[in-house]
Amino acid sequence: MIPSGGLPGSGNAALKILIVDDHPLVLEALRHTLTPLDQAVELHDARTAADARNLVATQTDADLLLLNLGLPEVPGFDLLVEFRERYPSLPVVVLSGSDRRDDVMRAIDLGAMGYIPKTSSSKVMLSALQLVLSGGVYLPPIALTPATPIAARATPQARAKSLTPRELGITDRQCQVLALLLQGKPNKLICRELDLAEGTVKIHVAAILRSLNVNTRTQAVVEASRLGLQIDSLLKGTGKR
Repeated sequence: MIPSGGLPGSGNAALKILIVDDHPLVLEALRHTLTPLDQAVELHDARTAADARNLVATQTDADLLLLNLGLPEVPGFDLLVEFRERYPSLPVVVLSGSDRRDDVMRAIDLGAMGYIPKTSSSKVMLSALQLVLSGGVYLPPIALTPATPIAARATPQARAKSLTPRELGITDRQCQVLALLLQGKPNKLICRELDLAEGTVKIHVAAILRSLNVNTRTQAVVEASRLGLQIDSLLKGTGKR
């Protein structure tokens, strides 16, 4: 079991993780790495894009999908887009041999809840997955530099305690929109889940970008990750938990 009280929400149910990777040695290493996540972790793997599609379609109660972008049959980013469109409630974390910032940002822009370079240590991977399973977004250090204006202007004391949405001027309704944005959901799905008109959602997204002092949705995800804004904390007190 993991330390410090265990994984939030794991309870007695098995934690089901789907792994899509075509390298047997990587799969075996991941099994050893992921086992400490939960006392009753359940791992399922696929080694081809076709098998991955079948796996995700049959394991509809999965908690997390780990996706290797390097499958030979189909471009990894295309598969990421496909899974996010078909299964918007399934968190996807990208595993990649690349640690290029452009690849990280593209994956997050396409809806990934995290990006873990394969060069990461087991400890880093476990921490990253705990964060995602708790409702956060994990980004490797390369994606968090250079500092954005908010981080630059915050005092050391503010950075140490982590800013809250209210301190950033984000309203309760905007917190709900941001929480769904962090899940990689497009405006149309946000409209559906919050029962809002698309124009209203666009207004909220624009206000969120201004509050975070960024220009794009992807930059908003990066800044929220830097500030420690997680989905649970965003929804706390808004009546939408």
